[in-house]
Amino acid sequence: MGAMTASSGRRVLLAAPRGYCAGVDRAVLAVEKALEQYGAPVYVRHEIVHNKYVVQTLEKKGAIFVERTEEVPPGNIVMFSAHGVAPSVHEEAKRGRLATIDATCPLVTKVHKEAVRFAKQDYDILLIGHEGHEEVIGTTGEAPDHIQLVDGPEDVDKVEVRDPSKVVWLSQTTLSVDETMETVGALKKRFPQLVSPPSDDICYATQNRQLAVKQMGAQADLVIVVGSRNSSNSKRLVEVAKQAGAAQAHLVDFADEIDEAWLEGVSTVGLTSGASVPEVLVEQVLEWLAQRGFEDVEIVKAAEESITFSLPKELRRDLRAEAAALVAERGGTGPAQE
Repeated sequence: MGAMTASSGRRVLLAAPRGYCAGVDRAVLAVEKALEQYGAPVYVRHEIVHNKYVVQTLEKKGAIFVERTEEVPPGNIVMFSAHGVAPSVHEEAKRGRLATIDATCPLVTKVHKEAVRFAKQDYDILLIGHEGHEEVIGTTGEAPDHIQLVDGPEDVDKVEVRDPSKVVWLSQTTLSVDETMETVGALKKRFPQLVSPPSDDICYATQNRQLAVKQMGAQADLVIVVGSRNSSNSKRLVEVAKQAGAAQAHLVDFADEIDEAWLEGVSTVGLTSGASVPEVLVEQVLEWLAQRGFEDVEIVKAAEESITFSLPKELRRDLRAEAAALVAERGGTGPAQE
């Protein structure tokens, strides 16, 4: 990627791993495969992943993104995003005579199953996460009578439980590991018998990307995180970089959003990307930096990743025919009657 000149002394620390995780890769491929198999339009409830470039690219190919299931005309295909949905959304799709594809990340599905299991055992479930995030809404919908949201350590004093000996914590998969454990620590002080999930809820990709940023943050004068502002894991990377010692850390969707003033007095730039970000956007930032003298690139490797997920099973079926049959068997084009 070019050699560093003795006169410039400028370098880029490039985080590894970065960008697409297995769940995002699966979800984006699922939209592309559905468009290829069934033709446009394929409707997607919410952004398939939280990245502006990905959404715009899929829209050009024929995907239509909607906020509510009711916006999809009967007899069509709707895909649920990687963040997951509540059971009520599946019911909405059924009433709307829609064929569905569930692109929920398997690691989010794991948290959903944990919520259902602990609710059946009548636990109070403390869900650590950010209010309003699609993943939190979906998980809460699995056991709404048992789950209460804990949005950081400051929420711990507000928590009320029925039986302190039957309390478990779960978490959104894209949180800061350190922040989550701080919240768990505060919860354990209030509820010493607090049960932990059987395995980590924060996904491997979130942890690995944060670990790489921690390693390079202390060496970097500036950290640039490529990612969208509605991406929880991308925003956490900015926070982690600052906590690791970076003087500056900024979130950008595209290279042209970088402010040249950020480079004043900077000799080392750290660069990473959120789990929803395609590598082409990182390459554009590298090119932008090289044009300004940051040609030497060093990889900061925190972990190896080899996890892959198979595509949603619904893609093996003729969903166009299924959607048409749903309309035909129930008659008409309006929503199904209760």
